[in-house]
Amino acid sequence: MRKPQLVLVIALAGGLVACGEHSSLQVTDGTGPSPKLPEPNKTLIPTVNIAPAIGWPAGAKPTPAAGTQVAAFAENLDHPRWLYVLPNGDVLVAETNAPPKPDDGTGIRGWVMKKVMGRAGAGVPSPNRITLLRDKDHDGVAETRTVFLENLNSPFGMTLVGNDLYVADTDRLLRFHYETGDTAIKSEPMKVIDLPGGTLNHHWTKNVIASKDGSKLYVTVGSNSNVGENGLDKEEGRAAIWEVDRATGNHRIFASGLRNPNGMGWEPSSGALWTSVNERDEIGSDLVPDYITSVKDGAFYGWPFSYYGQHVDVRVDPQNPDLVAKAIAPDYAVGPHTASLGFTFAEGSKLPTPFTNGAFVGQHGSWNRKPHSGYKVIFVPFTAGKPTGQPVDVLTGFLDKDENALGRPVGVVIDQQGDLLVADDVGNKVWRVSAVK
Repeated sequence: MRKPQLVLVIALAGGLVACGEHSSLQVTDGTGPSPKLPEPNKTLIPTVNIAPAIGWPAGAKPTPAAGTQVAAFAENLDHPRWLYVLPNGDVLVAETNAPPKPDDGTGIRGWVMKKVMGRAGAGVPSPNRITLLRDKDHDGVAETRTVFLENLNSPFGMTLVGNDLYVADTDRLLRFHYETGDTAIKSEPMKVIDLPGGTLNHHWTKNVIASKDGSKLYVTVGSNSNVGENGLDKEEGRAAIWEVDRATGNHRIFASGLRNPNGMGWEPSSGALWTSVNERDEIGSDLVPDYITSVKDGAFYGWPFSYYGQHVDVRVDPQNPDLVAKAIAPDYAVGPHTASLGFTFAEGSKLPTPFTNGAFVGQHGSWNRKPHSGYKVIFVPFTAGKPTGQPVDVLTGFLDKDENALGRPVGVVIDQQGDLLVADDVGNKVWRVSAVK
């Protein structure tokens, strides 16, 4: 065993405690259209600062913003991560987790990351199902719960076009026939297209949304590594958003250089596609800010060769200066290591000001920053189709006084009543945030 690996094992095997590296900036410094980007701080032992997942005590709940209130829409779920609202108001929740990926857990680094994910609440087997929640009497609590789809493979994104329901499994895009009011689908799926998966499959979540006219589908595909350390040949088709022709299944790379895109949405005033992206780790607590950005057709956003435009990441070998020269900076940073996964625009929201024009972002929370960042839902105000000003906290209190994770917010969506639903995959709940009446 090489000495650096031995040091890593000794430092992390016992308690997986944080090392000496510490942020020198506030999370707000790494937020907004022009975040501060200090020099990289790559240490021998990466910062590992986990918020142990313990779940919510009986009767406890997150803290809502002034003028809003929060209550459980559904409880006792199994690792709920993503949400989709059907036209009749039914809510689909993907109960899911990472698939088996044995080649992503090899060596000392893989061992450490398994420990990290397990302690953070992400080590449970995937339920591999989509559950339907129905609040027929509109009292804010789902009284009907049925298994809508099962025997999937780490499902995540969902979208409906006409009677075609699309589900993004970790390794393929599927189509199911859906009729309004269905509480379960028993028919066999039709495969639309294979997606990058396999035994490595580092960033496994795949999201899907449809274009406004329904002719195209857009699918997120995360990278197969942090910064290409598994070999750039393992990154083919990854770190990108795909555009899929719904009629033929033909696809192309719509935009690339996006390390791990998750949430997507159409900005209401401009019609532009936006996404939330998790940036790279292990060059310090203050780098690199996660971000939300409009997605331009054919654009390259830097990964793995550079970040936030043309800031070169010297860890990547071989370098690619020609691609770096083309890299464009994202629109808006949402803080370093916040794991900003969930994303939805406020269109249809009935929450009070200031939560009326902008985007909600579910921040799953950090493991590579000291102190912690994320672990909340924020709102980014927009004006004329662009983010403006600092974000506003919507839902906080996911960490207790001892820095344990009571819950971790992931998917966010506006329901048919205009309330905000939040999937909490550690608390095993879906929260509903509504205006105080």
